[in-house]
Amino acid sequence: MNIRIGYGYDVHRLIHGKKFILGGIEVLHDKGCLAHSDGDVLIHAICDALLGAANLRDIGFHFPDNSPKYKNIDSKILLKKVVKLLHNNQFSICNIDSTICLQNPRIKNLIPKMKKKLYPILQLTEDDISIKVTTTEKLGFIGKGKGISATAVVLINKNS
Repeated sequence: MNIRIGYGYDVHRLIHGKKFILGGIEVLHDKGCLAHSDGDVLIHAICDALLGAANLRDIGFHFPDNSPKYKNIDSKILLKKVVKLLHNNQFSICNIDSTICLQNPRIKNLIPKMKKKLYPILQLTEDDISIKVTTTEKLGFIGKGKGISATAVVLINKNS
């Protein structure tokens, strides 16, 4: 087996008047992510982890944030393109472990809905995707409700 790991990270500012998209679903909240795309930090972290593991650069290389083509794009579309790119390069995804860091709103009850949205796109089972949530105990920009971050670690396999 030719296995590889990848790590991804994303962060966005939270502002009033924007939809809050996370893990491919809309979260009811008075703030959303300031971003060129829909600002889905979880999907962006997963994309970067997958691309990094396959040594295919990063999400900004493939989907530049100064391109009108990606303005307000649904991040699930980006994830589909990344999965296709991996498959075209003979990689398969083994599993994903991710963490969302957010003070409010509390989203642990939304994890099953996020997993149901993501596992078909990733061509995995729900058991192959871990999504965890944490806070910063009210410390820093996340703790003050000014932002959100996500990390992801992936394991992929190069198919022979």
